Amino acid sequence: MKYVNDKFYNFNPNIKEVIAKNIRKYRKNRNLTQEELALLAEISYDFMRRIETGKGQVGFSIQTLYKIAKVLEVSIDELMNEKNTEEVK
Repeated sequence: MKYVNDKFYNFNPNIKEVIAKNIRKYRKNRNLTQEELALLAEISYDFMRRIETGKGQVGFSIQTLYKIAKVLEVSIDELMNEKNTEEVK
């Protein structure tokens, strides 16, 4: 547990998994394939696939996360929110 300016911040060691699930959910809600999202976000399809599936050691920058969020028309906060990971039918 960490306090910054009287606010509690709890680091989630599985944040990449949370981000991956949220990207997948929002991508599907927009009826985009991984390849289409990658093209629109100007990143490689293989990199997009690795981000979303979490396979292998994948690291990505805040700039990459911003590009994906912009295409999906959501905020970075929404991609990082653990409460958003449930898929919408």
